[in-house]
Amino acid sequence: MPYVNVQILKGASREQKAQLVQDITASLVRVLGKKPEHTHIVIQEIADENWGYAGMLTDDWKKAQGQRSGPLDPK
Repeated sequence: MPYVNVQILKGASREQKAQLVQDITASLVRVLGKKPEHTHIVIQEIADENWGYAGMLTDDWKKAQGQRSGPLDPK
């Protein structure tokens, strides 16, 4: 029974998350021969202030860059 935990910054749409689940499941079926009905995928959305990047909290890094998005959160 595959279990996949995906951690991303908050902001992905429901459609994007559904696409991730579909694509990850398809990869496990194709590469490992796993059954989709036995595959579990958990998406954890992490707030910017709880994610570090380049030695800073991501929200502080974004402020320092003068932008809303960064390499971890392209929009």
